[in-house]
Amino acid sequence: MAVFDGYQRLAPRSYAPAPVRVVDIDDESLDRIGQWPWPRTVVARMVRRLQAAGAAAIVFDMIFAEPDRTSPGRVVRAWPQTPELRALAGALQRLPDHDEVLAEAVAAAPVVLGMALGLESASPETPPRKFGFAFSGADPAGFLPNYPAATRNLPVLEQAASGIGVLTAPVDADGIVRRVALLVGLNGTAYPSLAVEALRVAQGARSIVARSVGAHGEGGSSAALVGVKVGHLTVPTNARGEMWLHLTRDAPTRVIPAWRVLQDGAAIAGHVAGHVVLIGASAAGLGDVSATPLSPAEPGVMVHAQALEQMLLERFLERPDWADGAEIAALLGLGGALILVLLFKSGVFAGALAGFAVAGSAVAASWFAYASAGMLFDPLYPTLAALAITVLVIAVRYMTAERERRTVRAAFGRYVAPAVVERLAEHPETLRLGGEMRELTVMFCDIRGFTGIAESMSAEELTHFVNRYMTPMTDVILEAGGTIDKYMGDAIMAFWNAPLSESLHHSRACGAALALHRCVAEQSRHERVGAAPLRIGVGLGSGPCCVGNFGSDRRFDYSALGDTVNLASRLEQQCKFYGVDTVVAESTWEHVPDLAYLELDLIQVMGKTQAVRIFALVGDEARATERGFTDLQARHDAALAAYRRRDWVAAERLFARCRDMTDGTLDRLYGMYEARLAALRADPPGEDWDGVRRPESK
Repeated sequence: MAVFDGYQRLAPRSYAPAPVRVVDIDDESLDRIGQWPWPRTVVARMVRRLQAAGAAAIVFDMIFAEPDRTSPGRVVRAWPQTPELRALAGALQRLPDHDEVLAEAVAAAPVVLGMALGLESASPETPPRKFGFAFSGADPAGFLPNYPAATRNLPVLEQAASGIGVLTAPVDADGIVRRVALLVGLNGTAYPSLAVEALRVAQGARSIVARSVGAHGEGGSSAALVGVKVGHLTVPTNARGEMWLHLTRDAPTRVIPAWRVLQDGAAIAGHVAGHVVLIGASAAGLGDVSATPLSPAEPGVMVHAQALEQMLLERFLERPDWADGAEIAALLGLGGALILVLLFKSGVFAGALAGFAVAGSAVAASWFAYASAGMLFDPLYPTLAALAITVLVIAVRYMTAERERRTVRAAFGRYVAPAVVERLAEHPETLRLGGEMRELTVMFCDIRGFTGIAESMSAEELTHFVNRYMTPMTDVILEAGGTIDKYMGDAIMAFWNAPLSESLHHSRACGAALALHRCVAEQSRHERVGAAPLRIGVGLGSGPCCVGNFGSDRRFDYSALGDTVNLASRLEQQCKFYGVDTVVAESTWEHVPDLAYLELDLIQVMGKTQAVRIFALVGDEARATERGFTDLQARHDAALAAYRRRDWVAAERLFARCRDMTDGTLDRLYGMYEARLAALRADPPGEDWDGVRRPESK
């Protein structure tokens, strides 16, 4: 740690303008306004002025745990109950309570309050959560620092606030704050730090997403956090959900004295509009200070402010989860190289020079990683090892060569290659089962003719084939903003608009379907399975679903349930019947009408009581405006209209002309209608015929 502190002192983060300001309750503010704590009416006036100035979020690095002792009702109770004061006391008791005045100001503004964890005076009850939690991968809850109690704000203020974050920062054994915990456990429930909650409120985000080992693109063997996503920003973390602080020197432009806000709110509008504004204290005697690598007494609010700046500027210090392994590898590699050099160099001076050269290279590599990429690698162990090896080998050289070899083998036989690959996982919103109703667009897709493909391969070959198929398919879905629900052999279920809201979920899902077919076509050009090119079928449907954690108390997954899920699954199965690549329900089609569609049928799938219109998605917006397609679409719609009004002859003629207008890709669809029309002519239906197809299987 001392090495990393030295790096920050030598080359701290250069201050760059960021939408973060600190309203500082400094000594001058106390001289002008009065001793702390100020009446809550003064604090409320500050909140209202910051809101009027356009602050994106107003964040308190303090706790309002006790009622305001200056409220009229409390002042009156402290007075002597004399006859002369009773009339005045009654009037004062009717005045608004100061805490209620502050609560009204807080409720009208984007305010984030703080709470402190683990203090002796804390309460075991958890405060209300103002945010949703989404997670990706296995459960990393055991890796979060967890506290049994919290010092909270008054309930009336907690209910009014837009967010509540944790003030507590992890302190190392030497008393220095080097990291901030972005997520902290309180009685098993995860809460964000003050900086993360401020970032969420400022962006108007509703959820915080914890990304863990086991999520797409993250490897590993056990649950551990790797990042936290807030709005459009993703912050890398260590396994315990902590972010390394990358500090700057003091920056006066970051700070606004509190007395200026209270004196003239309009004058500070240009300094706080669109900014996250933190309110904290640097005044001597208030005690809110922390030791950091750059300062033995840094105001706590500055720690939160600098953490926010890092997130907004995306300028991070990172110690990767493989850093320990890299340091051990460096120790082994440099130490081994040094031993070889020392074995072939007989002079003491040459050996010492080689040892210092190896130690210096370890320090130089560590400094380069910090200065150029913000990566933290500790050169101490390779350096000490190099020096120790130098001394050891020079001393042992006076002994026999065999003894030297035994000593080296004994020294290095203890080291093994590190295993730092972990499984992807997602931090849960809670440990309870359940979900919420939300409109989703659900997709099912699978490989056409998979049974035949499976029969032509060994189990090992089939496994490799499915993995090669799933990987690019998964990439396409995730790049389109989809959530992978599950893999079912050769099939994928995915959905849009959860866990994060996505207003364009219908169009994103349709775009993903078209991209999937392009991806499969590209894959088929490089890998043919059998005589025919690889094809997939895709079903899309939109509607209300219950989405959340489902399973058992011991094991559950983030998934979606509902009729829409069943419908999308059934529609995917209909791709083969109609001979098309993508079947889209009317509930999806009506939200994305500008793509190239052909209406397929009215269908009542198994398990449904009502028929739905279904469409074949055959191209994007450009295809939808092509002259050839628009002519086909008009003739196709006319054929369907004739079919539904029982004009079998006209329908048959129009469908035949549609077939002639295509290149054979829709032969199965038009052949199906020709066969259906022939059957209807041979055996005309009754008056109750509604043109609905009712499949007898899924």
